[in-house]
Amino acid sequence: MIRKAVGAIIYQQDNYLLVYKSNINTTLGKQTIASTWDFVKGGVEAWDADLESALLRELKEETGSTKYRIHKQFERLLSFEFEKSIQEKIGFEKQETTMFLVEFLGKISQLQPVDQEITRVRFVKKHTLVGTLSHADTKSYVSDLCSEL
Repeated sequence: MIRKAVGAIIYQQDNYLLVYKSNINTTLGKQTIASTWDFVKGGVEAWDADLESALLRELKEETGSTKYRIHKQFERLLSFEFEKSIQEKIGFEKQETTMFLVEFLGKISQLQPVDQEITRVRFVKKHTLVGTLSHADTKSYVSDLCSEL
């Protein structure tokens, strides 16, 4: 089964926002995972009106802020297969993420994750972005998009 998701490459001037994910939603509730630096990403829910609504909901949950401007939706999906141990916990084999370029309009001091999946947020410079990301598939995706960021 494929999970449909949305995600955001969030910038403010020449800095990019990453979140530190330490928990995931599973069929049995929240469970701790090996922490990773990633973009804001999350599943599209049945009640989301559209992809942009789903993205705005995820941004609020994972950063605590609504001070964002969506600039564009990338054509290419960020697709990957979950590790077997995660597949069993969440009920999905793969994820297809529609990614957006989003500008953060607030102050970093105002960022407070609402969702217990995220334990920290931080901004990194563009030249360290790929090296800071934890997942190889996300690193490759961003490397391919560098000219569009």
